[in-house]
Amino acid sequence: MSVTKYDEGRLMQVLVAPIVSEKATQAAEQTNAVLFKVLRDASKPEIKAAVELMFKVEVKGVSVLNQKGKSKRFGKSVGRRDHVRKAYVTLMPGQELNFGGEAV
Repeated sequence: MSVTKYDEGRLMQVLVAPIVSEKATQAAEQTNAVLFKVLRDASKPEIKAAVELMFKVEVKGVSVLNQKGKSKRFGKSVGRRDHVRKAYVTLMPGQELNFGGEAV
């Protein structure tokens, strides 16, 4: 694990939240991938190191996408949702992350 070359405090902030949705569940079943909402300036090696540090699993690869925030209206006022950076973290075969919360 290549955790040593990054600041541990920074790595603890890189992962904002896990994304639990139908699409995320489908990705987990088909490709052993987990989705995370990450900081907008996070790099792929940083995301990999953060997942390995926090969850003690081996990461095979990281794919990242930037999603622009939608424009929304409420009456006369026009606003915009925040931009989001998502990371698809593919785990090595045999590795698993569980966000369900039930005890094993």
